[in-house]
Amino acid sequence: GGDHTITYPILQALAAKHGPVGLVHVDAHTDTGDAALGERIYHGSPFRRCVEEGLLDCGRVVQIGIRGSSYDPDPNKYCREQGFRVVPAEECWMKSLEPLMREVRAQMGDRPMYISFDIDGLDPAYAPGTGTPEIAGLTPAQALEIIRGCKGLNIVGCDLVEVAPMYDASGNTALLGANLLFEMLCVLPGVKTL
Repeated sequence: GGDHTITYPILQALAAKHGPVGLVHVDAHTDTGDAALGERIYHGSPFRRCVEEGLLDCGRVVQIGIRGSSYDPDPNKYCREQGFRVVPAEECWMKSLEPLMREVRAQMGDRPMYISFDIDGLDPAYAPGTGTPEIAGLTPAQALEIIRGCKGLNIVGCDLVEVAPMYDASGNTALLGANLLFEMLCVLPGVKTL
């Protein structure tokens, strides 16, 4: 996909069909900003707009890999107030995320949920081709643990956003993004894999 703004209308459509959905959101940023340059709809605000419209089952929202500089001394306060589980990147460093995903699976239950994966959730050493890179992110192996950890859940949609070809001189970001999308397709309900 393009920038993270695209997730907002997708979740509008899914919520119209399924009601509020759970969310596994991998990102360096929470994307719950209110406005930028006078605009309320931009790549840093989709999940705030979704909360305002009742599109998310906020008790089933998990944000993984959050990190980076902020203008606010408590940048995750809004998310916590909504009932989101915020998993900062430093809680993921140097470990398998399989235990986390067992908890996430229990939290999601069998109700509809969505996966939104911002490529900047990964460390820029692996995915430099993005507009808002943040150091000390997730590894590709951890990304696979997250996606594969969603297998068997009631996934009603997914996206991968924020790959910026003009910053992707090696093409590695696009390669990683394409592989992660393939992995997401493999965990959709009813898909048979070996």
